[in-house]
Amino acid sequence: MLVKRSHSFKIFLPAIALFFCLAVPAVLRAADTGADIDDILTAAESAFQNMATRDYATLWGGLTAETRRNVVKSVGKALGKAGRDDTEEQIRTDFEKGGEIAREYWGAYLSQFDPTMVLKESRWTMGEIKKDRAEIAIRYKKSEHDAILKMFREGGAWKVGLDETFSTRQEK
Repeated sequence: MLVKRSHSFKIFLPAIALFFCLAVPAVLRAADTGADIDDILTAAESAFQNMATRDYATLWGGLTAETRRNVVKSVGKALGKAGRDDTEEQIRTDFEKGGEIAREYWGAYLSQFDPTMVLKESRWTMGEIKKDRAEIAIRYKKSEHDAILKMFREGGAWKVGLDETFSTRQEK
């Protein structure tokens, strides 16, 4: 009988070890996902709160590099058509500081979009989460469809992809 127990133990021990090798990383990934969900939702909420409070410098820092790059290019083209010769670096610096150009841009943006609708009158549902990308489904109370907000992890922080989500710009 000792031989049978010994043999069973030899099979049982590797089976337990295999279980822990498979289960522990899954539990850790689930914990990471939970932390990611909080970070993702906080980053998105902060962006809309910064719009609502008109904290443009902080808002700018919470946007993806692609969104910032596209805004700078678009604003540069518009300023050029208006006879101004601001460089992309000057425009970028102005947005980083929440300067005059940033205030004009965001003022126009917010004349067409009310962030309090998203913050107070919409339901948020976490969508797909990948390593460096995530989606949040946002449904305004009077809408039948969700807007899918795209989030991206850049430099270890989650950023809002406004341009990636809502842009209708046509690059020419």
